[in-house]
Amino acid sequence: MIRYLAELTLSRAVLWCYLAWYIAIISLHFQPSPALWISSLGMSAIIGTALVLSTSSTNTKREGWAVFRLYLMPFCVSSYSALTVGQGFHLIFPPRLSDNVIAFGACATFLIIHYSCRLIVGPK
Repeated sequence: MIRYLAELTLSRAVLWCYLAWYIAIISLHFQPSPALWISSLGMSAIIGTALVLSTSSTNTKREGWAVFRLYLMPFCVSSYSALTVGQGFHLIFPPRLSDNVIAFGACATFLIIHYSCRLIVGPK
């Protein structure tokens, strides 16, 4: 795990920060509505399949994590949207400063862990 975190590319580190932000905000604004989560799963299935099909070619072999991300992203977008609508969010930013501090803190914590792992593993 340390090697994986140490060798993350910039784009993968950004994706992990997105996930940290998502988890922080979702945990602060969670709603146990089954309809919301089922709808998000449905959107994930529809859009994820479209993404897989649109990125497929006859000579492309995709790793499992890449396919998983193609389904996870629409789920996260759909559920984030449903949970934050009508709550005064500005784009992805909640109206309360404390929520923003927590979400930015989650991203910063991940980046600290990432760079700490790079220090532990050393140069490539």
